[in-house]
Amino acid sequence: MSVVQLRYNFRVYPTPGQQIELARAFGCARVVFNDGLRLRQQAREQGLPCVSDAELSKQVITQAKTTEARAWLGEVSAVVLQQALADLNTAYRNFFASVTGKRKGRKVAAPRLRSRKDNRQAIRFTKNSRFKVLDNGLLRLPKIGDLDVRWSRTLPSDPSSVAIIRDATGRYFASFVVTVDQDETLPSADSEIGIDLGLTHFVVTSDGRKIDAPKFLRRAARKLKRRQQDLSRKQRGSNNQKKAVVKVARAHARVADTRRDWLHKLSTKVIRENQAIFVEDLSVAGLGRTRLAKSVHDAGWATFTSMLEYKAARYGRTFGRVDRFFPSTRMCSDCGRIGDKLNLSIREWTCPCGTTHDRDINAARNIRAAGQADLNDRGAHVRPGLAPAARREAVTHPDAACSTRSVEGISVH
Repeated sequence: MSVVQLRYNFRVYPTPGQQIELARAFGCARVVFNDGLRLRQQAREQGLPCVSDAELSKQVITQAKTTEARAWLGEVSAVVLQQALADLNTAYRNFFASVTGKRKGRKVAAPRLRSRKDNRQAIRFTKNSRFKVLDNGLLRLPKIGDLDVRWSRTLPSDPSSVAIIRDATGRYFASFVVTVDQDETLPSADSEIGIDLGLTHFVVTSDGRKIDAPKFLRRAARKLKRRQQDLSRKQRGSNNQKKAVVKVARAHARVADTRRDWLHKLSTKVIRENQAIFVEDLSVAGLGRTRLAKSVHDAGWATFTSMLEYKAARYGRTFGRVDRFFPSTRMCSDCGRIGDKLNLSIREWTCPCGTTHDRDINAARNIRAAGQADLNDRGAHVRPGLAPAARREAVTHPDAACSTRSVEGISVH
């Protein structure tokens, strides 16, 4: 029986008074985070030992509340302040693990000061704060009140924490983390596929299917251009400029919500239809520094593969990544011969063995074969273990732009 953490997001609509209380909580959490960061920076500059977590909490929360300069910290829930320090401690641990090489992936920078002008503000409540989802559907938060939540589905279990998020457009969301311990394994499927990701065709599978890339950002480029032009003409610091900033943020949020909704539907369809899924481990960060950067980021490859990974863990499927240096494109999927490098303009090529290949389908077949070989080397198909709560995972926002019916190449259910 698997244990998986999931994150469920729902839109919330606080009253004007609750918005003021939330703004106060955002500000207090930000101040505590910055005070703790400054305290550790000063200790480092003076050559003193690093301030421990307990001492940090004592100085920037407990003792700070007794001073006139920080007395207003007592107006918000103490759990919010403690969670702000927990975020700081996590940021430091990730930074040190990255510097020492214990953390894989790209290097993590040192924590930075938070600004009240940041587009995204968030606070977190744990079970210690005694937040509660009431029988009438309202979310009760300490020192804030009962928030109106638009539920699009029921939570599978009691949440262990909830984060209240305000995005750049001024929307508020409640993000619940729940632990699902029941077995959600899907019925076994016969097919195993390899997936080749691209820009013209977003997905090309080893069984020959091609799904066109929707290019959400490209389709919204004209509207985004007008919004940016309007913003550039506004006087700096004026109320009209603030309104224009929100309009630009809403246009970008619409693109992001539509893309995320489409990726969720496509990844769920792939997981349900296949027992094993293999993808190439692309260097999206590296491709994002090329002339194709805009198209690469518009495609959302990393988001799609991460969705496949945690959904495979949740539903008992097998997911594997093939090394990015594997020559999937120029290897013949019939005889295994590796040819010369192919220009991007070459979409079909013929192997000396006489087989003519579609470039993308051939790559997908090689990715499937390499993934299956890797699993055989490591033994039997092993079900993935605990998957972390993926950010903004579970629901489509009620007001998201769900224009996916006009997207070619996939029918979603």
